[in-house]
Amino acid sequence: MVVTAFAAIFLTAAVAAGFGVMARAEIASQARSIHDLQAGLDALNAEVAAHRTQPQPPPDWPAIAASVEPSVLTISTADALGSGWVAASDGSGSDVVTNLHVVAGAWDAGIATVDVGIGDRTVKGTITRVDANDDLAVVHVAMWLPALQRAAVRPRLAQSVMAVGSPLGLDGSVSIGVVSGFRSVEGSDYIQFSAAISPGNSGGPVVDANGQVVAVATAKFVAPGAEALSLAIPVETVCRVVVCGSA
Repeated sequence: MVVTAFAAIFLTAAVAAGFGVMARAEIASQARSIHDLQAGLDALNAEVAAHRTQPQPPPDWPAIAASVEPSVLTISTADALGSGWVAASDGSGSDVVTNLHVVAGAWDAGIATVDVGIGDRTVKGTITRVDANDDLAVVHVAMWLPALQRAAVRPRLAQSVMAVGSPLGLDGSVSIGVVSGFRSVEGSDYIQFSAAISPGNSGGPVVDANGQVVAVATAKFVAPGAEALSLAIPVETVCRVVVCGSA
């Protein structure tokens, strides 16, 4: 009985020692895994830091203009002229965003039809929605046109932007500037930018270096000595109150 008990105790001790060896091996394996994971994270962080410090290439504005122009249209009525851009399209046609003040004369007169210039041709469009508070309107045309993407985030101060539209009816015109500030005018939010705009630009898109719409050109400050003080409605306002394409 004594021998048997001693053998049992010895066996128990041996098993316990085996568990200890296994536990130490498992701990060592986990430690190596943690070390390898940390090394991977360190390498990834170093790569991200290096990417952030690398100078970004300047925007390819000619390429951006070429990609955006097919989606920027001229909107005209009997007494006004402006611009618009395709915000959404499907099998039924395309929804074009413009400023309400571009089509207000027709709308107030009970006329819902406007002329939409697409390159060297003109088609009829129908005013389907207006928002007087934010000076926005939607014109529907019964044909598919490529829609512009909207920027997912608000542009930053000093970020480069390009205004595209039809100043004085000169369709396909572009001008380049930077985001100059953010303003609240009569209770509405605007993005101030330095790209030149003229009558006829109203309703046209202001796009970033990715060709995505950040705002809708709307107005400018006019005063003796004042220059490059343009205003645009942020695209998030467009998404909220009228129509919105993909981000």
